Amino acid sequence: MAKKKNTENKTVPPESGQILPIEQILPPSLNLLPIQGRPIFPGIFSPLQISNEDDQKTVEAAIKADGFIGIALVKDDKEKASLKNLCSVGTAARIIKKINLPDGGINVFISTIKRFKIRSALHDKAPMAAMVEYLDDEEDNTFQVKALTRALISEMKEISENNPMFSEEMRLNMVNIDHPGKIADFIASILNIEKNDQQKILETINVRQRMEQVLVLIKKEQELLRVQKKIQREINERVEKNQRDYFLREELKSIQEELGTDAEGTATDYKKFKEKIDGLKFEGEIKESVESELSKFQVMDPNSPEYIGTRNFLELVCALPWKESAPEEYDLAKAKKILDGDHYGLDDVKKRVVEFLAVRKLRKDNKGSILLLVGPPGVGKTSVGRSVARAMNKPFYRFSVGGMRDEAEIKGHRRTYIGAMPGKIIQGLKIAKSRSPVFLIDEVDKMGQSAQGDPASALLEALDPEQNVSFRDNYLDLPFDISDVFFILTANTLDSIPAPLIDRAEIIQIPGYIDQEKIEIARHYLIPKNLEKNGLKKGQVKYSGKALLRIAEEYARESGVRDYEKALDKINRKLVTELLSKENGGDKKLSVDAVDLDKYLGKPVFDESSIKKASKPGMAIGLAWTSMGGDTLLLEAVSFPSKNGGLQLTGQMGDVMKESAQIAFNWARRHVISKGIKDAKWFDENTVHLHIPEGATPKDGPSAGITMATTFVSLLSGKTIKPRLAMTGELSLTGQVLPIGGLREKTVAAKRNKIKTILIPKQNARDLEETPERVKAGIKFIPVTDVEEVMAAAF
Repeated sequence: MAKKKNTENKTVPPESGQILPIEQILPPSLNLLPIQGRPIFPGIFSPLQISNEDDQKTVEAAIKADGFIGIALVKDDKEKASLKNLCSVGTAARIIKKINLPDGGINVFISTIKRFKIRSALHDKAPMAAMVEYLDDEEDNTFQVKALTRALISEMKEISENNPMFSEEMRLNMVNIDHPGKIADFIASILNIEKNDQQKILETINVRQRMEQVLVLIKKEQELLRVQKKIQREINERVEKNQRDYFLREELKSIQEELGTDAEGTATDYKKFKEKIDGLKFEGEIKESVESELSKFQVMDPNSPEYIGTRNFLELVCALPWKESAPEEYDLAKAKKILDGDHYGLDDVKKRVVEFLAVRKLRKDNKGSILLLVGPPGVGKTSVGRSVARAMNKPFYRFSVGGMRDEAEIKGHRRTYIGAMPGKIIQGLKIAKSRSPVFLIDEVDKMGQSAQGDPASALLEALDPEQNVSFRDNYLDLPFDISDVFFILTANTLDSIPAPLIDRAEIIQIPGYIDQEKIEIARHYLIPKNLEKNGLKKGQVKYSGKALLRIAEEYARESGVRDYEKALDKINRKLVTELLSKENGGDKKLSVDAVDLDKYLGKPVFDESSIKKASKPGMAIGLAWTSMGGDTLLLEAVSFPSKNGGLQLTGQMGDVMKESAQIAFNWARRHVISKGIKDAKWFDENTVHLHIPEGATPKDGPSAGITMATTFVSLLSGKTIKPRLAMTGELSLTGQVLPIGGLREKTVAAKRNKIKTILIPKQNARDLEETPERVKAGIKFIPVTDVEEVMAAAF
C-alpha cells in the first residue's frame, strides 16, 4: 500500500540519523481500544486497567506491532463494542508499560499523543483495527486565543482554590502548559462534566472554538459550585443550630430535674403525670404499661413526633375515672316527679323506668343496666334518657351512632396511627368524669357496615355485662371496667338491630301521641318553651283549645310533636313581627284562635279530603306499623278482562306482603265461587289488580292479610265496606286471623284518620288492656278469629 506523503505521516529512513518527533512516526493504521466512561485527551499520561479478553488481545497486538494504540469512546455502553459503536474521533497513544495483574487482567500505562479520525475499518473483531487520519489543531486569531487562555487559567484558579479535589500538581501543570489547545484539553479532562460534552471538545479541531466551549463549561461548574456551597452552608448552619439547641435543652433538662420545675417555675409534665399516676395506685398489667409509657416520656425529645402521642395517652389515663364510684343515692319519689315534670303521658314508660330504678336501688348493683327505647321520631326518647340521668343524679353523655360505619368510633384507633383517638365510650367517661354515668346511644337501628368494620358488633362487647368489666379500647389498650355505666339506647324500629344487641337490653316501647296528648304537651311544655325562644313573655300569647286541636288535626298529624312545635314556632315568629311593627306593641297580650291559623300557617296540610275513605267497591282501610309510628293504608282493587287472568300487585310490596296478597286472593276466589257470586271461568278471563297508594314507599309484613281479603271480596261482590271501618290481622290459608304487633300505634293512627270501628285478631284483645283509655276512647274494637267474621262485620 502506498504511503501518503504529508507532514503528518512523513517517513524518514532510519539510517539518516535524524531524531524525529513522535507525531511524525505515528502509523497509518491503529489497533482500537474501546473505553467507557469518558474520553482521554492528548498530552496525558494515564494508567488503564483492562480485564476484558478482547481488549487484552487488542493491547497485545498493539505491543507486537509498534506500541501505538487508538483509544475511542463507546457510544452506547449497553451494546457490544464494535467499530459502529465507537465515536469517530479518538486519541492515539503509545503503550509505555504493561503489568500483569494477579486476577488475570492487565494494567497498561499510556501516553496520549494526538487526535485521530477513523477512516475505514480493517478488522471489526478483536483485535479491532482501522485506517486513521491524524488531526492537527487549527490555529485562529492569536490575540483572541491569548485572551481566552488567560480567561481559562483565571477561571480555573478560582475553581481549584475552592475545590479540594484539585491538587497542587494539577494547578502547576495547568500553568506550565505552553499550547492553548492543550490547556483546553487539560481543563476539559479534569472538569466534572458529561462524557458527551467531553467528546464534543475532543472532536473540536479549531482551538478558539474549543477554548470557548471549555469556558462555557467552566462557568457552569462555577455556578454549580456556588449552589453547592450555599446548600452546604445552610446545612452546616442548621446542624450547628440543632446541636446548640440540643446541648441547651440537655442543660435545661438537668437544671429542671434538679429543681423539679419547668422554665416558668411550674411542675414539669413528667412530674405531674407521675404524681397523678402514683395517686391512682394501679396494679398488674395497667401499672406496667402506664409506667413503661411514663419512662419513655421522661427521656423523649419534646420535638419528636412520638412525644405528643405519648403525652396525649398519659393525659387520657390520668383523666379517666379509675376509682370505684360512690354508692347510688336517689329518691324514687323524686325520680318520678322529675319524669312527670319533663314528660306528659308516657305512663307505661315512666312506670317501667321507676321500676327499673327501684330494683337497682334495692340490689345496690349497677351492673348490666341497659334500656332500649323504641318508638317513632319526635316522641321524646332522647329527652327520656336525659330525664333518667337527672332522676338518678348522674352525669349524662349522649352520642349518636346513626350512619356510623367505622368500628373505631366505638373502640378507638390504634395509637400507631397519626391522629389516633379513643372511642366514644372512653371519650364519654373522660368527659363525664364518673365511672357510672348515664350514656345515651342514639339511633342504634341506623348503624351501617363498611370496610372499616361493623360498629354494631363492636358495640356488643361494650354492652355485654359479662365482657364489659374489662373493656379494651384500641387506643387505651388497657382493661377498663365500664359495667357501672347505665346505657340507654334509642331506635325507631327493632327490625335492623342485630338480635344479640336486642337480647342484651330491656326493651321499652314508646308509642306515638294522640291529638289530646299533643294538646296537653303543647300547653305544658311546647308553648312556654317556644315563647321564651322567640322573646315573648310567659302568658303573653294565649292559644284556644280549638286552635291547638286544629293544629294537631290539620297541620301536624305525625306520631311525635316535632311538626307541632314547628307550627307553634312559625306562629310565634309572625306574632313577634306584628308586635314590633306596631308602636309600643311589645307588651300587648295576644290570642290565637282556630280561624287565625290560616293567616299564620297557610292552608292546612291535612284536611277532610286527606282522610282515607273506602267509598267504592274494591276498597278497604288497613292499619300498619312503621318506624315512623302507626299508619293507615287504603287498599284498592280493580278487575279487567284478559287472556290469562291472575293477580297483579303494585305499590312497593315486600316479599312477605306479596305472599299475604296471594293467600288473600286465593281465599277470596274460593269464597265468591262457593257463594255463587262468580264462577271459576270468570277468573280465567279477568285479571285482578291490587294497589296500595303511596307507591314510592316500601311496605312489608303480613298484618294486611284480612284487609286484602276484604278488598277482593268487596270488588268481586260489588259491595262497599262500612264507613270509618279499618282492620288489621294476618290471614292464614284456611281463613284463620292471626295476631299482629303494634296495636297501640295502629290505634293512634286510626284515631287520627277518624276511624270509629277496628277489626282486630282476638289474640290481640289482651293488648287493649295495656292501651290507655284516652287512646281507645271513641273507637269500637271487634275481635275476630276467622275471616268469615271479618266479612260479616265489614259489610
